[in-house]
Amino acid sequence: MTETRPAGRPINHLRRDPVLRGLVGFTLLACVLFVLLSGHPDRQVQVYWLAQVPLDAALALGGWRLRRLADERYRRFWSMISFAGASFTIGDTYHGTSVLLSPSVPSLTGGTVQTVFFGIGMTSNVIACLIFPQGLNTARERFVFWLDAATVLVGGGVVAWCFAFNPLDGAHTDRVNASVTAALVLVATFSATKVALIRHPPMARMAAWPMVSAAMVQGVSTLLPGDFQTLDHAYVYAIRLLPSVLIAVGPWIQVIVLRAGDPRYTAKRRPYSLLPYGMIAVTFVVFFLMLPDTASSQLVGATVGVVVITCLVAGRQLVAFHDNMSLISRLDVALGDLRDQEAQLREQASFDELTGLANRTHFSAEMARLLTADSALLLIDLDDFKTINDTMGHAAGDALLVIVASRLRDAVRGDDIVCRMGGDEFAMLLPGTGPVGAEVVAAQILRRLAAPIVVAQHTIRVKASIGLTGARAGDDPSTLLANADIAMYEAKRRGKGMWIGYADEMGARVSAEAGLIRQLDQAVELGQFTLVYQPIMRLADDRLTGVESLIRWNHPDLGVLSPVDFIPIAERTGQIVAIGRWVLREACRQGAAWMAEAPDETPLQVGVNVAGPQLRDPNLVADVAEVLAETGLPPGSLVIEVTETAVVDDEESQRTMEALRALGVKLALDDFGTAASSLGLLLTCPVNSLKLDRSFVESITTVSRQGAVANAVSQMAAALEFGSVAEGIETEEQRDLVRLLGYEYGQGFFYSRPVAPERISELREYGLAPASS
Repeated sequence: MTETRPAGRPINHLRRDPVLRGLVGFTLLACVLFVLLSGHPDRQVQVYWLAQVPLDAALALGGWRLRRLADERYRRFWSMISFAGASFTIGDTYHGTSVLLSPSVPSLTGGTVQTVFFGIGMTSNVIACLIFPQGLNTARERFVFWLDAATVLVGGGVVAWCFAFNPLDGAHTDRVNASVTAALVLVATFSATKVALIRHPPMARMAAWPMVSAAMVQGVSTLLPGDFQTLDHAYVYAIRLLPSVLIAVGPWIQVIVLRAGDPRYTAKRRPYSLLPYGMIAVTFVVFFLMLPDTASSQLVGATVGVVVITCLVAGRQLVAFHDNMSLISRLDVALGDLRDQEAQLREQASFDELTGLANRTHFSAEMARLLTADSALLLIDLDDFKTINDTMGHAAGDALLVIVASRLRDAVRGDDIVCRMGGDEFAMLLPGTGPVGAEVVAAQILRRLAAPIVVAQHTIRVKASIGLTGARAGDDPSTLLANADIAMYEAKRRGKGMWIGYADEMGARVSAEAGLIRQLDQAVELGQFTLVYQPIMRLADDRLTGVESLIRWNHPDLGVLSPVDFIPIAERTGQIVAIGRWVLREACRQGAAWMAEAPDETPLQVGVNVAGPQLRDPNLVADVAEVLAETGLPPGSLVIEVTETAVVDDEESQRTMEALRALGVKLALDDFGTAASSLGLLLTCPVNSLKLDRSFVESITTVSRQGAVANAVSQMAAALEFGSVAEGIETEEQRDLVRLLGYEYGQGFFYSRPVAPERISELREYGLAPASS
């Protein structure tokens, strides 16, 4: 059940709360009946006991409600209070019914059953006061609390002793009644101690004091002179009923406090409490009141109480004195440490801990303060910094960042702001520097960074990509940072190690790419992708032996998009994993369909391109195994094509390829010859075949170097027992030459452009694809 929290101060809701209004109204009604039934004490007694029952029930219900609303640490406390209310309700209901059905001598004292349940309820209340959390964490806090509590309890005991055994005007010499009175006063004083002294009481003080006052009123009322106790007066019943009203309204006031949630009504722990000192005053007053009329035994009891309470207060004062002296002795040192810490925190809040440059927060504040129409902003990102961290360790990377930060600081004026944005990214704000001046600074930064740096006994030449933008009228800091970021990524796209100035067309392209990124997320679900297949021919007899799967995007607005239009974006954003999973499933399904069309022929090998992010996907191997099992395509008919750049110096990708080989899947190294480390890969990469890049085939008949490279790749493939495929064959002369060089397979426009799967079935049936189909 969710409670609705009213707005405003709790005090504003007390007058409007229906429960509190009902309790007060019910009590006033009972008081009116006491007056109207004056002279009929038997009827007054009946009204008194019947009035007790709803008040007891209100206490039980309020405690149960708080058990559900209050913090978990107070639920046991409110369970005990609710149980006490239930006990009072049972006892008073039984006695009230007896009085109503069998009136006898009018009496405000309950019978045996009522007394038993009253005792159970009072015991539950005392246990509740003992068990709820005190919020005292240290031995010192507990010691101080129990000193104060003992002071109050001893004072309350003195009051109970004096008035119970020597009441004013000699009233109530019944020792049993006097003992009950003493117990009530002690419960009240102990409850007051808990509420006033602990750090986290179970209820706000405005709710606690009515409940504390209830026991006090109950106890004091039994000590009043004998003339007051007669049943001839209506106010006797009203005062007797008052404790029940006070204890019943307490939980409901706490309910309002919790629902209002006003922090001003939560208990606050003062560094001191006046309650023990107030009890000292009360004790001395009682002592002097009792002194003239008491016998020696009472005088001894009071005297002992005075001595004990004085000793306890003295102990409390000694603790306070010791604390004060300790605080004074440490104050000067603490204040000095505080100033140092404040300066250190101010430094940490504004500057990067590693490099000493401004941090992002301070840089943003300075941009807002210094940005003008003639300002320029440079965003600098170190190229291939991750490789340095991975190969040389983070300590070397941090050392490199410190040196780079020093060189950046030296490249600008004293009033320019240099910032470390995070990682290996830096920013510079150049107030009063136009675009031309910013270009000079960018070129100077590249020259300074290019100077060799020795880190961990290794010489490093740092390169960086710099995005540059000048402020225009109306530009805010966020726009300027976004433009510089776009220019910086343009510098990386063009080859790194350079600076690029922002142009509006870059922003337009980025916006267009952002649109494609959003649409890529839904393209698979909307069925906008299709696959076409380019035949791979056996050069010895021009027979179709396999295909390479190529994706197309049927964009609803832009028409058919080739992979070059969206695959790089998908790789950058990680969307290639989901797209690649669809391609794998569709290509294997189609391969199985071709196999079903010609079950007696050797199945076509189906090539599927897999990008670097896919190889690093931990689910790739499981996905391949699942797709092969679902489609029924033999593992040997699936060829995973990877590029050199996707697997170079990547142990994770190497492990994935080895796991794919273990499934029986074939692997091909695509675009071979275009990366710098191709020869080294041949010794580590678990591939089955090499695919010579089309750039070596297109001029193979006219450029001798191209022919030499193609010949070398063919010989290496044969020596390593790899299959060899020549890509990009467009003429008969090229076909004949790569066949002569020893290539086993070829693909290109000479045989066929990428075609729909139905066309592959035709080409397979007739054996030779017409040129430029």
